Amino acid sequence: MKRKRIDIITLGCSKNLVDSEQLMRQLEEAGYSVTHDTENPEGEIAVINTCGFIGDAKEESINMILEFAERKEKGDLKKLFVMGCLSERYLQELAIEIPQVDKFYGKFNWKELLQDLGKTYHEELYIERTLTTPKHYAYLKISEGCDRKCSYCAIPIITGRHISKSMEEILDEVRYLVSQGVKEFQVIAQELTYYGVDLYKKQMLPELIERISEIPGVEWIRLHYAYPAHFPTDLFRVMRERDNVCKYMDIALQHISDNMLKLMRRQVSKEDTYKLIEQFRKEVPGIHLRTTLMVGHPGETEEDFEELKEFVRKARFDRMGAFAYSEEEGTYAAQQYEDSIPQEVKQARLDELMDIQQGISAELSAAKIGQQMKVIIDRIEGDYYIGRTEFDSPEVDPEVLISVSREELEVGQFYQVEVTDADDFDLYAKILNKYE
Repeated sequence: MKRKRIDIITLGCSKNLVDSEQLMRQLEEAGYSVTHDTENPEGEIAVINTCGFIGDAKEESINMILEFAERKEKGDLKKLFVMGCLSERYLQELAIEIPQVDKFYGKFNWKELLQDLGKTYHEELYIERTLTTPKHYAYLKISEGCDRKCSYCAIPIITGRHISKSMEEILDEVRYLVSQGVKEFQVIAQELTYYGVDLYKKQMLPELIERISEIPGVEWIRLHYAYPAHFPTDLFRVMRERDNVCKYMDIALQHISDNMLKLMRRQVSKEDTYKLIEQFRKEVPGIHLRTTLMVGHPGETEEDFEELKEFVRKARFDRMGAFAYSEEEGTYAAQQYEDSIPQEVKQARLDELMDIQQGISAELSAAKIGQQMKVIIDRIEGDYYIGRTEFDSPEVDPEVLISVSREELEVGQFYQVEVTDADDFDLYAKILNKYE
């Protein structure tokens, strides 16, 4: 057990990761050495940042807490703290169930952890973070919470109402991160399109992205987690006009049948959805769309599912994820609907949907052979440099593999490549030149 060392473990989404990075900066300022997601936790203190989104994520969080509780019982750990979404939601229950944890914090009061360690929270460092990502990219969280009322989602219950960060604070954070060597920003929120409505009384996402794009040193901006209803269409112009705004949009559509969209309380129709996709592709030529779909929500008939399959075939998403409905207590669906679709049916639908998408992804990747593209190099792995194009977000999207034997490349640098081959997921390429 190493004194003055704290091990932080982050579970769940990139929004949690930003919280962990802010906490790490504060702990380092207080004189601790901090590790993140280490294979060998040896600190005298551990902090677990939990996820409480769906069943599997909750289970993973609880198993991780129990693993560290066991370490504490054995004497390998002095103090154990838990924060994040799971403890925001089940604070009292967890405190009773797992008494080995010294203290549970919610999602927003983790600053108290510093006080409980006898340290001060440094307000002047509020925009600073200790990055856990490769130093050339960072996640940029522009808001918390969500005002949408989707039937299946527990996020508004956990995180509360939508609260936007002020534009000036976000721009200051970008400038700070650029000064630390960050070139690429993954802009994240539970719901991007709502940004600014609470502070400025209108959707301000287009203006925010435009202003970020004007900051010297910002090379790529990529947008995650938009909502299809009332989409701020001025964003199309910004994406089209600004070279450093990636032609990429992560927009969770969930379903296509009007019956399901209504049951899910999505405030959007089948017609609206098709029109929006068409508009994206017309207004922003070359855009790559990522979406997430759901199968097995209460009320989903075979006809609804057939409609969803047809949608996937027609829309030909560049990137797609899907998951099976899991009932979350306190949600509208849990209170109003019966979770009557058997698990094996949900799983079969999920597999079928992803099989269709796999075929589409393979075709879209193969079509890129021979194209020249700009890539950023993330890391070296085995015999390959691993890079990404503007159409690829870290950890979730395909990668570009470049043989190490050809020449020496620099991690965090941009290169022009030619795509030489493709498989279902990744591209293979050779270097043409370096971007200066």
